[in-house]
Amino acid sequence: MGTRDDSDEAYVVGLCDRILGETALTQHRFDWLLGDPGTSGRRAKLPVDAYWPGHRLVVEYRELQHDQPMAHFDKPDKLTVSGVHRGEQRALYDTRRDTKIPAQGLRLVVIRPADLDADGRGRLRRNQHADLAVLRKILTRDSDEDRVCAVFRGWLLSEGWTPVDPADRWTDVEAVRGDERLICEAKGRTSEKGTDADIAYGQLLRRMTSQDTRTRYALVVPSSSVEAAQRVPAHIRELLRVDLYEVTDDDVVRRAPE
Repeated sequence: MGTRDDSDEAYVVGLCDRILGETALTQHRFDWLLGDPGTSGRRAKLPVDAYWPGHRLVVEYRELQHDQPMAHFDKPDKLTVSGVHRGEQRALYDTRRDTKIPAQGLRLVVIRPADLDADGRGRLRRNQHADLAVLRKILTRDSDEDRVCAVFRGWLLSEGWTPVDPADRWTDVEAVRGDERLICEAKGRTSEKGTDADIAYGQLLRRMTSQDTRTRYALVVPSSSVEAAQRVPAHIRELLRVDLYEVTDDDVVRRAPE
């Protein structure tokens, strides 16, 4: 009998850790994600497969039993506290996760065996090179701005920063490191590079409510937008405590040259 540590789920989560630069909280339980009441009336917290707080990301790895009837897993002759058999309860709870997690401002990504290199029974062949390439696309496919944010959060973690819930709900990324605070505006690839850079600077200006010199601001852009972002001169950016960061197409973060 295999353990959870050598399961396909653990393999997938481990690859995601490598891509995101953060170790997941596995089988994490949120106070607001609850199952149906049991005979005592108590509602247990439902686990999620993996949660990366720094990326505000939840990943669910859903094997074949989540999408098709399988008597071994469903146990159709035995009812659960939900009044249905385990297969129906699984579908009910998956739908609950699909609804509740985004409603809390977290990103939910669902990964299935068919997304990766798997055999006909849904068992992964564990082709790490191919699976990493697919997972990288899945984790960043919502938009290039999502990619830029995800890569930058991972870089912040590697530099000793701790991403936190932004004080302003419109801030893309906010992080602290000791007494330092960094408030970030991110942009993805765009055909309107100059306009988007101007908008980003304006958004940062509106968030400059602190006079504490330990608070700095960052504009984080893909390589294609660095030149447009540099139209604001370096000495002005320094006066405003604005740092400019580049996220390359191969997901490397670097301080943009002045």
